[in-house]
Amino acid sequence: MNDSQLIIALTKGRILQETLPLLSMAGIEPLEDVTKSRKLLFETGEPGVQLLIMRGSDVPTYVRFGSADMGVAGKDLILEEGSEGFYEPLDLDIARCKMMTAVPLQCRENSARLRVATKFTNIAKQFYAERGQQVELIKLSGALELAPSLGLADAIVDIVDTGKTLKANGLVPQDTIADISSRVIVNKAAMKIKTALIQKVLAKLSEAVKMRAADSAGR
Repeated sequence: MNDSQLIIALTKGRILQETLPLLSMAGIEPLEDVTKSRKLLFETGEPGVQLLIMRGSDVPTYVRFGSADMGVAGKDLILEEGSEGFYEPLDLDIARCKMMTAVPLQCRENSARLRVATKFTNIAKQFYAERGQQVELIKLSGALELAPSLGLADAIVDIVDTGKTLKANGLVPQDTIADISSRVIVNKAAMKIKTALIQKVLAKLSEAVKMRAADSAGR
């Protein structure tokens, strides 16, 4: 690891759009428009700091194995995949939503083992185990809301933002498993080797989060 170089992995899409202004407030701005380029690695105006743009599901892996020193990832991914190999020092308080269970509006009592569709199988397994409830988990990558109406599952575990998608598919949110937002994660080895540089970035980002919160409260 070069202790004067820092690679920060960012999640594409909504999280990227909300992360870039915070980075800008922290003095880290890409030298070109990251949303219009096919490149994945971008130089910034901050010497030695580069931004790596990728799918959200890959960010924890890149940080865990040290290919990126820092990253921004949703708490849902951290809970699902575990935090081995990295620290989670800062909540950016963006992309907020909830991890919830949801059931059909006309929910029927089911004495048999509950069938639950989700892409977050580890989170769901732990949640129901803590309740002492035996369930059959059905892993899906998408279209979770359709699973109950088509008879595939009795309930789902998924990210809920406004709840409109659930309502449109005849589902109602039930139990909140976790509050989700985007967090800064830091590779453990990088934290030891590049302490000064990483602490500087974390301090600036923390201040940016506070300024953003104060600005929102003042509106």
